[in-house]
Amino acid sequence: MTQILIVDDNPDILEALELLLSLHGYRVLTATNVKQALLAVAHQCVDLVIQDMNFAQGITSGKEGKSLFNALKALNNDLPIILITAWTQLETAIALVKGGATDYLQKPWDDNKLLELVAQYSQKSKAKLNEKNSTDYNKKPTQDFIYQSQIMHKLIAQAGKVAGATVNVLITGANGSGKEKLADYIHQQSPRFNNAFIKVNMGALPHELMEAELFGAEKGAFTGANQARIGRFEAADNGTLFLDEIANLPLSGQMKLLRVLQTGEFERLGSSTTIKVDVRVLSASNADLTLAVQQGTFRQDLYYRLNVIELHLPELAQRQADIVPLAEYFIGSDYSLSDEAKHALTSHAWPGNVRELENACKRALVFADNNLLTLSDFQLDANPESSVVDEKSQIEQVLIKHNGVIKHSATELGLSRQALYRRIEKYQIDVETLC
Repeated sequence: MTQILIVDDNPDILEALELLLSLHGYRVLTATNVKQALLAVAHQCVDLVIQDMNFAQGITSGKEGKSLFNALKALNNDLPIILITAWTQLETAIALVKGGATDYLQKPWDDNKLLELVAQYSQKSKAKLNEKNSTDYNKKPTQDFIYQSQIMHKLIAQAGKVAGATVNVLITGANGSGKEKLADYIHQQSPRFNNAFIKVNMGALPHELMEAELFGAEKGAFTGANQARIGRFEAADNGTLFLDEIANLPLSGQMKLLRVLQTGEFERLGSSTTIKVDVRVLSASNADLTLAVQQGTFRQDLYYRLNVIELHLPELAQRQADIVPLAEYFIGSDYSLSDEAKHALTSHAWPGNVRELENACKRALVFADNNLLTLSDFQLDANPESSVVDEKSQIEQVLIKHNGVIKHSATELGLSRQALYRRIEKYQIDVETLC
């Protein structure tokens, strides 16, 4: 589903656009200032941005909008951005379009025109991503991972051997350690590399929609199913299906998944017609699936079907030799790291692993004054181990500010609601007592 970020300091505009786009099947994130917008794009998958040109009362120059536009493009140059502008900023908006903005709309906007632009540019964004993915599938890259540590040398060698087999693989490791990247590598080195590689984040899907996502659904199979749709297994036929956060699959879906793994057969929701596919399944989890089996929340027979071979990705703190090479890769060849920055990056705990390091590098590029990145550009805590405590404290403060309202708290933190719920559970935050 296309995910759109709306940036505007007016809550009425945010609510109106969120309602309009949600009714037409889009997932919507909202931000009221530059910081929230940058956090959303840095931490989440955003397919399209709709941004206002000003974010403070009484300011009509459009300078804030121009600054945000440039910062967003620095994070993701391919990100489509639609500007919403008053006539007083029209000249600035047109200049930004010439400089790479996707399009602009004048206030008050026409809903139909807005929806046309959203459909047009979100489709182009998806097509561009598919084209990039297709190019990736048609070649076997020689450098999928950036690493120097011995533990990663050993793991990549194992993954290379596993890739040539047809067995299912379970990839374990902490959040942000690179499980999806390892799955990419296995697919690209496998005999199926010319065929589809379909990814599903089970943790981001509501439980009631998981079966429809995996196996498809006929028109009218459930409320909101206005047309027939194929599932991820059909899309991955003769290719590879990557199921991330597999522990989130409910027991009803586990039973159906087990049948597909055993026979290659399933039915769409609302249909009695059996479909047969040939799909290799790679799955990943940061949860202890053996404990889930003991607790009865995960089927033991499914666990053994998925875990023919297990590959474990160590946390970044366990492979310090990889930190500086990864950081240099993330900042690109136009930038370099000072010795002080290299030492600080290597010493940092990185509880968010490679993903946290990548985001830190993106932020450093946004705030850097020149091409030599220093320690201050990364804004790392002097005590690396306190970063987890700081995140918990930040979440608690935002929850208190919004009286425990998850929607508003998630927006300010630049997170999806599901991601915020997972952090609340991770840090054992009692929202009712807190607020």
